[in-house]
Amino acid sequence: MAEPNPTELEILKCLWTKAPLSAREIHDTVGPGQGWQISTTRTFILRMEKKGWLRREKVHGVTVFRAEIDKVNTLGALIKQLARNVLNVEGALPVNMFADSPLLSDDELDQLGEFINSSDAEDK
Repeated sequence: MAEPNPTELEILKCLWTKAPLSAREIHDTVGPGQGWQISTTRTFILRMEKKGWLRREKVHGVTVFRAEIDKVNTLGALIKQLARNVLNVEGALPVNMFADSPLLSDDELDQLGEFINSSDAEDK
């Protein structure tokens, strides 16, 4: 799985919590913190759509977007990559450290725990 860069991750986080959103709504949520113009936001949305990470649809005549990339698998891969390959952590990773994240429900936390503590051989 390709991993989103920090900018793409901001857009995904926005859509994981508030979808569906129009390009303007995504920009109003993410753009100011990034110092973007609306055209920059639209460029990122189009690139992510081409990667298959976003889905476009019409709702009441307005084009809106949803994340198509799985939240738990995406976050799990990033966490696992950091812990295993950057920090060289071995053994079980404590999923409870993510319990206060507004991005994850209790069920998603359970899934995340299973994902980040699954055998590394399974992820390749």
